[in-house]
Amino acid sequence: MPDVVECQSQTSYAEKPVALTWQGQRLEILKIISGWRTPQEKHFRVFTSDEQTFELVYLETSDNWLILPL
Repeated sequence: MPDVVECQSQTSYAEKPVALTWQGQRLEILKIISGWRTPQEKHFRVFTSDEQTFELVYLETSDNWLILPL
């Protein structure tokens, strides 16, 4: 099953992640610490409601997310 990230999007997909599902639990994103992009990916470092930090990677070519705990 692919990683699940919920986003708000206005002009393009994956502009602002608002929640993610980690180990079967939905976690709200309280803060986007940083965000950057590469030619084929969008990256976000986020802080969640259960006080964890994750790096979220949106792979544009495959339309999939990776959720990496930090």
